[in-house]
Amino acid sequence: MIHGNTQGIRDTLLQEMERLYDIEFDRSFFLPDRLLSMLVSFTSQLNREVLVYLDRNGEVLEVAVGSISQVGLTEMHLRRNFDRLTGFRCIHTHPGGSARLSQVDLQALRLLRFDAMCAVGVDGGICTGISAAFLGETEYGQLSINVLGPVKPGRLPHKAWLREIELSEERVQAAIAAGGIIENAEKVMLISIDSNDSLDELAGLADTAGAIIVSRVLQRLNHPDPATFIGSGKAQELSLMCQTLEVDLAILDGELTPAQQRNLESALGVRVIDRTGLILDIFAARASTAEGKLQVELAQLKYRLPRLQGSSDALSRLGGGIGTRGPGETRLESDRRHIRKRIDELERQLGELDKQRTLRRSRREKNETVTVALVGYTNAGKSTLLNALSGSDVLVEDKLFATLDPVTRRIELPDNRSCNLVDTVGFINKLPHYLVEAFKSTLEEAVYADLLVVVSDISSPFYREQRAVVSEVLSELGAGDKPVIEALNKCDKTESGFEVEPRDGVLISASNGIGLDRLRARISEGIAALRHRTELLIPYSKGAVLSLIHQKGLVESEEYTFEGTKVVCFMDAVLHARVAKELA
Repeated sequence: MIHGNTQGIRDTLLQEMERLYDIEFDRSFFLPDRLLSMLVSFTSQLNREVLVYLDRNGEVLEVAVGSISQVGLTEMHLRRNFDRLTGFRCIHTHPGGSARLSQVDLQALRLLRFDAMCAVGVDGGICTGISAAFLGETEYGQLSINVLGPVKPGRLPHKAWLREIELSEERVQAAIAAGGIIENAEKVMLISIDSNDSLDELAGLADTAGAIIVSRVLQRLNHPDPATFIGSGKAQELSLMCQTLEVDLAILDGELTPAQQRNLESALGVRVIDRTGLILDIFAARASTAEGKLQVELAQLKYRLPRLQGSSDALSRLGGGIGTRGPGETRLESDRRHIRKRIDELERQLGELDKQRTLRRSRREKNETVTVALVGYTNAGKSTLLNALSGSDVLVEDKLFATLDPVTRRIELPDNRSCNLVDTVGFINKLPHYLVEAFKSTLEEAVYADLLVVVSDISSPFYREQRAVVSEVLSELGAGDKPVIEALNKCDKTESGFEVEPRDGVLISASNGIGLDRLRARISEGIAALRHRTELLIPYSKGAVLSLIHQKGLVESEEYTFEGTKVVCFMDAVLHARVAKELA
């Protein structure tokens, strides 16, 4: 039997694929030439991934159409043993030519303990390369992964890779004998009705949260199903896969209603959260300041309040009316009142902190300090850029939302200028409105900044979409009309000759120091451009004011008259307010 997505495949081809079960391949080859040839042929005809499980005797145990994250196979579940390797290797093809193993492939290897995970690139009817991964030594409580290849099919080191399986078996047994392997991470299934791009971003969020992704499912729908978000038929299908892959948690790429969440948990048989719940979990883990923790708690309570009634089977039936009165309803309403009271208290505390921030901001204005805010999509490199420009050591990780609380550093600029540079929380797609509201006190650093530096990952294939999200959030915050400098980061990871967009963007690499002098100059020019042309008559008795304008502003012309000095100059808002006060 051929498992997986066999829809639309003609019967004669399915029969040819089933012949794989009857062939005994040479056990002295890691990937026998005949099996490789057949996999390439089937992949080319189908333009889909083909997956086989090959045991150590050269016997094919299972054949499927689809990737490891899309196919739940009974044989895999039956033969899994935590005390040793499974005894078979997973070999699958990649239409499009890439022979590299994906993150999902590597996570499946570690979780399911295959002998090996092998990827075969197929393009134009030929094999472009072969990669294989094996379980390695124990690191930080889990087995590491050794990746070999890609190599050309004619140069595949069969003996060395078969030997690697034996070494992998020894490493697993040694780790177990030493006291077991710590694997506390939850095994998750990712589900989206949007696109593969959105699913990739959800995978990045799940990885940041420390989850092990065992399955990715894309169910294309124009609109979410009102009852189960993905449709009852798909939910029933995924229920079997959750059992086969022993999934702990399903994460939906969207915002679920309380009813959808309850229905999905009932249908899938596992715990279910949505994208918002996942982001809140990351925020809770990364908030370090008292204010950040208050903001996270506020957002979590607003998220949980409408879901409170569905938090238990007993309470979910108490909706009011005859037969529902009594202690159960009182408990539910008590919980709701407690949450609302706590929300009011958190909003009061955040309001007090906002007053303190306003006071600090007014002091900065009094001290004539210009503030420049780094804004952009999450993981675009804002913290790395702050460190590179200021010489500080703000935490930098290749994770989403590595920075949650705003960080301010003073930097020196050309022409003897300086400014405060603020690193802000990254933006992300599908960020719920109330989550923006909860973090408005943090995000408003962008609102009150004099100048914005929008940092973008120019190497990302989703650069334009991410930049659009940043523009949308800035507009929502009321900062859409701020002067902007575009910093196009990670230019060292792009191919030569790519189109720079926008054309006035500054190409930089914060990690390698490329383009930082140009960016400093642009920031200095941007600060200078904040000045407005003003014409003043300064009495001779106010000579100190004229000196101040020469020192802090830019004088275009001076004319000495009977009443005083007539000066045409450029001043920013802070200097203008100070001069006006002195002349009043």
